[in-house]
Amino acid sequence: MGNGFGEKLRAERLERGMTQAELGKDLYSPSYISLLETGRREPTAEVIEELARRLELAPKALEAWSQPISIGDAEYVLAGLYARQAWDLRDYPLAASHAASAAQIALDAKNTSAWWNMTYMQAECLLKHGDLKECQQIIERLIEHPMARESVGLGVRARQMLATVYQRQGQLSAAVDHAMEAMKLSEQLPKSSTIITGALRVLIGALAESGRLDQAWSYCQTLVAQVDEHSMSQLAGEVAWVVGNVAFMRHDYTEGVKHHERAARLLSPANDIELWARFNKASAAVRLSSGIVEPETLSAIERAELAFSIVSGTKSDELEVAFIRARWLYLTGDIVAAVQKLREIHAERAELAKHTAGEVSLLLGKSLKASGELDEALVHLEEAQKSFATAGAQDRVQQALDAILEIRLAQKRAAAAAKAS
Repeated sequence: MGNGFGEKLRAERLERGMTQAELGKDLYSPSYISLLETGRREPTAEVIEELARRLELAPKALEAWSQPISIGDAEYVLAGLYARQAWDLRDYPLAASHAASAAQIALDAKNTSAWWNMTYMQAECLLKHGDLKECQQIIERLIEHPMARESVGLGVRARQMLATVYQRQGQLSAAVDHAMEAMKLSEQLPKSSTIITGALRVLIGALAESGRLDQAWSYCQTLVAQVDEHSMSQLAGEVAWVVGNVAFMRHDYTEGVKHHERAARLLSPANDIELWARFNKASAAVRLSSGIVEPETLSAIERAELAFSIVSGTKSDELEVAFIRARWLYLTGDIVAAVQKLREIHAERAELAKHTAGEVSLLLGKSLKASGELDEALVHLEEAQKSFATAGAQDRVQQALDAILEIRLAQKRAAAAAKAS
């Protein structure tokens, strides 16, 4: 059997906004559906009939997808298999390379669906590895492709990935715009579609990072309504994580703790340790941003440090976790250690998104102010102001300006006092 069946099965599933678990519900496991979609398992006549019923297609339509394997098909399946194996091993550059090879084979064979799937996977790998510019170029090409116009689900997924890329680059206004486009397009999908859930999460993240917290919280209520008791635990955990983030940023500590405790129960390091690492990093970051210096905050920092030491995250992951540790040192009064750590992170701030680099400069400026080094503190605070302005994070621009004003007023008062004496 060729790869046509699996690719078309995946396309039809995504078109309907269904997860692998939803398609196989009560009869086939998500892993079995994955094996069918990747061509590693052949469906029986009974499986074809049942899947056709669930997808509301005639069984003959699914049977027509099954074609004898050609040399090109075999090469494609092998390249796709290598890509997924590298993904499972978290070797994202290698996975991206194999996915690109599979996409080229599909393109040569004029199999548009297969080309789309492997090109999208290539972009996912690049995003995971932090190769944002190359990922952006690929996603922009996918958005312009006719498949993104013909398939609402594919169009939404591409736009939400582009929004994520812009957010990680610190271009928050553009991230919000693309996330809004994805959300508007997703209105054409079934209300229960998990693609809508993904679009909402990306939009909420972009709005929250931009300081538009009331708007983000409004969308959080929509997101919570998307998840019910039948939802998969990981999906429910990720939703609780996002909602908790925004609650903390709004200084609603009770709601933040409630949702993050729920996320901690639902997300398991045994299932996805990288996801677990990112959750703990995010939980520690928003707690510290809200000034919550408690044992659970320190535990989240330590869990994130340990998990990333196992999965070997990107350079930006490493710097972001180090920055969270530096913020803990600052808030617990160890200013000398905080300054030392922040100087190290600041030296590599080019690896960070603009708004994150701005946060580093802002905290370094505040730490230097606390240690009495006012002139150097001003340099870093002005640097933070510029980074925030470039990123479109206006609330942080004001924070930097307030800190600058405090130092300049103190300097003026000191100068006046010295002159009077």
